[in-house]
Amino acid sequence: MEGVSIYIAEDLESDLQDRLSRIEGHVRGLKRMLAEHRDCDEILTQVAGVKAAVTQVAILLLQGHLETCVAEAFRSGDGATLEHFKSSLSRVLK
Repeated sequence: MEGVSIYIAEDLESDLQDRLSRIEGHVRGLKRMLAEHRDCDEILTQVAGVKAAVTQVAILLLQGHLETCVAEAFRSGDGATLEHFKSSLSRVLK
């Protein structure tokens, strides 16, 4: 999608940055729990939380991408846009 200058909305970008910072903190906490030999079930519960948080980031990013970059590319007649979006979606769903 070369030539498309629209990016995700500024408020979404800020929200995603905040979410990723929280995820970073959770991952650091997981490393600390592992080093402290905490209960495996407790660690796995936290891993599930991190996984859900990362999935939510991917969903929000895909939505923002669809609303901005993909929509603009369609308006400008970029026929390859749908294929790019489908490829992105496929990578996220694996």
